[in-house]
Amino acid sequence: MIDVLRERFEAHPQRHEGISWDEVAARLAARPEALAALRRMEDTGGEPDVVGYDGQADAFVFYDCAAESPAGRRSLCLDEEALRSRKKNPPRGSAAGEAAPSAWN
Repeated sequence: MIDVLRERFEAHPQRHEGISWDEVAARLAARPEALAALRRMEDTGGEPDVVGYDGQADAFVFYDCAAESPAGRRSLCLDEEALRSRKKNPPRGSAAGEAAPSAWN
């Protein structure tokens, strides 16, 4: 996954001006849960990439930079409450449910 992220980082430098790949890689190596979340995004058809740095949180910001929502992530409500409220034409699930680590199996 690190290699995929590095290749995308190098292919799109305009997304993360002033950010060093070595620093991003070191942070990801120290946070395997963050790398697992990015892997999940990639596995569902996304294209995660670094788009900034949040100085207050001291964290890099990643967005899904895919041109359109991957097919596996369409037809979702935000959370379970929104899903329950959709009586007519309910979506297949919720984004919060899909993002939960328990759903990654």
